[in-house]
Amino acid sequence: MRVTSEFWVSAVTRRVFNAGGYAAVVRRGATEAGAIFVMVRSRDGTCNLFGPASQTSYDEAGPQERRFTVVAEGDDAAIAARLEKESRFDPDLWLLEIEADAKLVEEIVPLTTP
Repeated sequence: MRVTSEFWVSAVTRRVFNAGGYAAVVRRGATEAGAIFVMVRSRDGTCNLFGPASQTSYDEAGPQERRFTVVAEGDDAAIAARLEKESRFDPDLWLLEIEADAKLVEEIVPLTTP
């Protein structure tokens, strides 16, 4: 069974802070099962927005693990435009913003290519 969205966001936030990074819950969604989007801000000012991977990317061996895919890249305006589109589709989404080293980001946000 997968943990709730609220629990996952809380755990990731603590993990980022413990590793010396920064994390903030920008938008709180549905406690139990709101979609989670993670915005990773790099030190050069660019951003990547990761969203939930499609259900077809999960297999029977690991259905509990959250997987992500890149949904937007660029500056704040590009990210804001994509988030606006996503929030019209799912008003209960979560947005977690993090600044951390690349290794920690890879661990926190396991990617699936579409």
